Amino acid sequence: MTRIGIIIGSTRPGRKAEEVARWVYEIAAKRSDAEFEIVDIADYNLPLYDEPIPPVMGNYKHEHSRVWSAKIKSFDGYVFVTPEYNHSTSAALKNAIDYLYHEWNDKAVGFVSYGSAGGTRAVEHLRQIAGELKLADVQAQVLLSLFNDFENYSTFKPGPKQEASVNNMLGQVLAWSGALKSLRS
Repeated sequence: MTRIGIIIGSTRPGRKAEEVARWVYEIAAKRSDAEFEIVDIADYNLPLYDEPIPPVMGNYKHEHSRVWSAKIKSFDGYVFVTPEYNHSTSAALKNAIDYLYHEWNDKAVGFVSYGSAGGTRAVEHLRQIAGELKLADVQAQVLLSLFNDFENYSTFKPGPKQEASVNNMLGQVLAWSGALKSLRS
């Protein structure tokens, strides 16, 4: 069975990413074509990248890196749930991504973002990063507006069309994850 990690891309106090990720998971759990798991980067306590050897070598000195590596390696694809901070993704998500290399290769990734412009600019930066890591980023993405999908800019209440957007994105992530399987073998 294809395994997809839904990665909570913020560690900020008061973050919305956890609530958004749980909503994505609830939609995903209705599907029978894959297994889904929420991965909270906050649980891994990754300091600012502290490995002395580049991740492309796969030789991790620190236990936190090895634990993070094993978790990410266990998936066939990913959904990054990201806020948009200052026209980009969170530093915590970028740091977590940078810890690894081969674990990301030849897998698919989709994006769920939120912000004043739906998190569009955060996703554009993540697409560039994905290309360098040989992650196949899918075309469909879920853009959540602080104006339309959050009541008073804080209480998450996604619009009715958003569930269809999540399923469309998940369908593409699963299709690409399957298509890339032979490259991972």
